[in-house]
Amino acid sequence: MERKKAQWLKKASVACLLLAATAVGSPAQTFRSRVSFDGSNGAGPNLGSLVQDKDGNLYGTTRGGGAYDRGTVFKINREGTLTTLYSFCSQTDCTDGSLPQAELVLGADGKLYGTTYQGGAYCSPQGCGTVFKITREGRLTTLHSFDGTDGKGPWATLVEATDRNFYGTTRGGGAHGYGTVFKMTREGTLTTLHSFDITDGANAVAPLIEATDRNLYGTTWAGGAYHNYGTVFRITRKGTLTTLYSFCSQSGCPDGANPFAPLIQATDGKFYGTTWAGGANGDGTVFKITREGTLTTIHSFAGTDGAAPYGGLLLGADGKFYGTTGAGGVYGDGTVFKITREGTLTTLHSFDGTDGSEPDDGLLLGADGKFYGTTLYGGANGYGTVFSLTVRRDEWRDE
Repeated sequence: MERKKAQWLKKASVACLLLAATAVGSPAQTFRSRVSFDGSNGAGPNLGSLVQDKDGNLYGTTRGGGAYDRGTVFKINREGTLTTLYSFCSQTDCTDGSLPQAELVLGADGKLYGTTYQGGAYCSPQGCGTVFKITREGRLTTLHSFDGTDGKGPWATLVEATDRNFYGTTRGGGAHGYGTVFKMTREGTLTTLHSFDITDGANAVAPLIEATDRNLYGTTWAGGAYHNYGTVFRITRKGTLTTLYSFCSQSGCPDGANPFAPLIQATDGKFYGTTWAGGANGDGTVFKITREGTLTTIHSFAGTDGAAPYGGLLLGADGKFYGTTGAGGVYGDGTVFKITREGTLTTLHSFDGTDGSEPDDGLLLGADGKFYGTTLYGGANGYGTVFSLTVRRDEWRDE
């Protein structure tokens, strides 16, 4: 996976609008590639989803490209025009951050907050990563530089909790070297809440969510009780962590393996998520889990309907979940799908490379009722796209 994820580093990428809309699947959906990256203003748009402000502008990050080939923050207006707000590594030794791996969060103060995987003031030469804030005009402030002891390599975006603090995870570092959960104020004061020790998880790459019980829930890519295939956990704001489930508890991992994506809590109080691997066919799963840790696999991908879901699920107005897979589908380049809580899955779009490839993001439901997302590769220039998917309004009903 690491080799695959690093391929974009060899590439560079300007945005070019694709004007033609492409009908897909059935007349009920319309798919459109809106932006194709090609290097100078970004390459490889990031995990998670885009974020939208009240004016309808979309904001996101790319893990490569830009003026210094170390990633960007970008804005796309309603007409589809892309503006690069910031190019990372503009400061000596990339003290302003480098290679952002996560999407942004729009804070209650109107500013955008995010993380970079490398760069910062410590851990020369690559850096242990940063937390930053940036105005919608592009003025960036580094709030915290990780030094390894308090975490290293933040991969996931932040969540702003109801206490107005930000919470996040790091992929490595901490007391045992397997990553951390942290809390940070808007001013940048960081507190390490938990250091993973591999038995309770390792390599937390997904964002946390704040549940209705005000606790934080998340997943780890690795670690856990069974063969290092990841976990689901709960952590209080004071740092008490409980491992709710360790994946691959069954022979052959039919319950899933290596969750890369965050959880989502539905109106039934249960949490829903995806695993990148495992399942009945080894191509990943969609699962639900209770607060007590009872896990049910509701769908196992089979390749033709998608494979390797990196991104999380989005709960639609129709009560169904929407998501993407990084591979599989008709052409092998990934899919957009919807799935009921009972596990009935419908493929809405299969990527063919020209319209994008490897969508390892979740989706955003825009104010205009369209779904928006990104692909890591493909498009007109081969370096990723931003796309929209329109679902006809009479489809927004329970089946």
